[in-house]
Amino acid sequence: MPTSSDKPVAAGTPSAAAAAGSSAGPAAGPAAGSRERPPTALRLDDVAAGYGAAPIVSGVSISVGSGEVVSVIGPNGAGKSTLLKTVTGRLPVMTGTITFGDRVVTNMRGHTLARMGLGFVPQTRDVFETLTVAENLEMGGYLLGKAQLAARIDTVMATFPALADMQSRTASKLSGGERKMLAMARVLMLEPSVLVLDEPTSNLSPELSRSVLRDQVRRLADAGTAVLLVEQKAFEALGVSDWAYILVAGRVEIAGPADDILARPDIREVFLGRSSNADETPSNADEAAGG
Repeated sequence: MPTSSDKPVAAGTPSAAAAAGSSAGPAAGPAAGSRERPPTALRLDDVAAGYGAAPIVSGVSISVGSGEVVSVIGPNGAGKSTLLKTVTGRLPVMTGTITFGDRVVTNMRGHTLARMGLGFVPQTRDVFETLTVAENLEMGGYLLGKAQLAARIDTVMATFPALADMQSRTASKLSGGERKMLAMARVLMLEPSVLVLDEPTSNLSPELSRSVLRDQVRRLADAGTAVLLVEQKAFEALGVSDWAYILVAGRVEIAGPADDILARPDIREVFLGRSSNADETPSNADEAAGG
């Protein structure tokens, strides 16, 4: 069920009309707000969360459908990390509700959510560095029986065939891209229906970043997994996403189809740090956006 923030909303600056999709913007027209989305796998309704008594994010409503990549982007300090900690049960919800499938899971702990099918790949400490690739996968399938474990490793290896030749390699000896591949493969051992990714391209080269997002993240969604992505490289994230939310100062300022948002010069300028007339490359604009 779509929430209020699943439709494009007006931004406060510099032009509410442009941000809302008026005739001045390239995303104008009914298509931006009427695009049909798949059944919802994860939904946040009017969620507030933070540290102590002060909320960092407030009134946040987002949803992720099965087979979708949904990106949350925005400047540094927007509350993206706080939002992910809340979604994955690492930070309590102050107000609002979180629904996983048809079940309200507000303030459930992370290990309970994992058993229900919520996978989480953190930005750092995403693999066991002293263990081999095979041992990392076995750790990811800790809830499985022996026969299930072997079968699941075969399935994950088919999804990430590059790992097949690295099974005896220690994770600390993997490249950045290989490590991120292993991190996702480890989480996929329990066949999550929703996968939450925190900055999966952090510290990766532009080429590896594109590979992770286009070849790995997009492929997982195309296979039916609902993917919630927080990503520093805003343009790359939008390029592989179906839907996107722009978080500013702890609130959703813009929501809509990712390609519509990517095409709008007002969004690029205000929220992603790029003027529509500026002669900048996407990577330079991403740096200006600051994650």
